[in-house]
Amino acid sequence: VMVLIVVLGIAFLLLLVLKCKLHAFIALLIASIAVGVAAGMPLTDITASIQNGMGGTLGTVAIIVGLGAVFGQMLEASGGAQALAKSMIRFFGEKHAPLAFAVTGFIIAIPVFFDVGFIILLPLIYAGHTKRSVATFAFPLIISLCLTNAFVPPTPGPVATCSALDANVGWVIFFGIIISIPLTLVGYLYSIKYIDKHLFI
Repeated sequence: VMVLIVVLGIAFLLLLVLKCKLHAFIALLIASIAVGVAAGMPLTDITASIQNGMGGTLGTVAIIVGLGAVFGQMLEASGGAQALAKSMIRFFGEKHAPLAFAVTGFIIAIPVFFDVGFIILLPLIYAGHTKRSVATFAFPLIISLCLTNAFVPPTPGPVATCSALDANVGWVIFFGIIISIPLTLVGYLYSIKYIDKHLFI
């Protein structure tokens, strides 16, 4: 029964965010209260549970979020991300530049946010690859940024998951990388086999 309540609570949360266009934080509060009521918790216990849950997660993640933002600013200001991307392009060659962007995104997204890495590296995609579709280079970058940002600590999402599940961070990093590598290669192969031939931007 509790599993069903949790599943319905997640569906309700998605409904509030996607259909009702509520702010994610407000929707999360409403869904949390609804799950608590459905589970038969007293209202005072629901409030305490929400405070403890959010407080514990934020306490774990806040430092990582702050350091990630600082590190992202350092990469942007110093040109470190661009230097890494250019080194990868030289290493793999212009012909395999999409793979170079995939590897760069894979590395960059581990310590910084997805959007920061994408904004920093986007100008390089437009700079020297006008003969081929921009999407051929952007897609592998986006895929690799998404994967490591979602699966590999110390990005906030995986860190919050480790905190919630009391998981060993080292093992999460290990398996996150193991999962992300083949999926990044799938994104790269899809880019050069399909996007490069059928989607010119």
